[in-house]
Parts: sequence; structure tokens; C-alpha cells
Amino acid sequence: MASDMHKKCCDDISKYTKVNEKLVTEMLKSYRLVMSKRDTRLVACGDPKELITVRKNFLQKKLGLKKTDDQLDKMIADVCEKMKASRQKQRLTFYYLLTEAARSKKVFIG
Repeated sequence: MASDMHKKCCDDISKYTKVNEKLVTEMLKSYRLVMSKRDTRLVACGDPKELITVRKNFLQKKLGLKKTDDQLDKMIADVCEKMKASRQKQRLTFYYLLTEAARSKKVFIG
């Protein structure tokens, strides 16, 4: 099952950018529980509360970014725009694209 989830994540990410499989593996270790639940595996770009949670819990806490809220919100908006064709935005793909934009891969793969 783990390899199936890894493949699905890589396939989804590849729609938007080149895939670093090691990064996907490490991110899955951190977010496996989130990805296993239907109600938490997706990001809703139309929900302001959801986007604040992404900013606070992922960009600020997990990635440790010290940018202003406006700068972080712009990063989130850019990923929402990049993924706008997808009705169901997979959280791992969303986080992967944010990690890439923030140049913060080292948080997951040293």
C-alpha cells in the first residue's frame, strides 16, 4: 500500500513539476496519517480558514519560514493558481509545491 500511495503522489506531483522521489518518500513519512483520511488529504483553496492553517502549520511551523503573512499568502495563492485545474488538490502535492517554492527541501531530506 505504501508504494501505491507513493506512486499516486508522484503521479499527481508530476502534473506540476519534476518529482524528487526521495522528497516524496520523506514527506509521506510525515503526512501518512493525513493522507490516509479523505477529509484531510485535500486542500480547499476556496476556504480562507484552510489557507490560514496551511500558512501557520506548514509554512511557518513545519518549514520555519519567517516571511510576512502577505508573502506566505502569496506563495499559497500561487500554488492554488498552479493547481486550479484540479478540483481535488492533494495535500501532499500542495505541500510539495510549497516546499519547492520556499526552497525548503532540506526540512525533509537534510
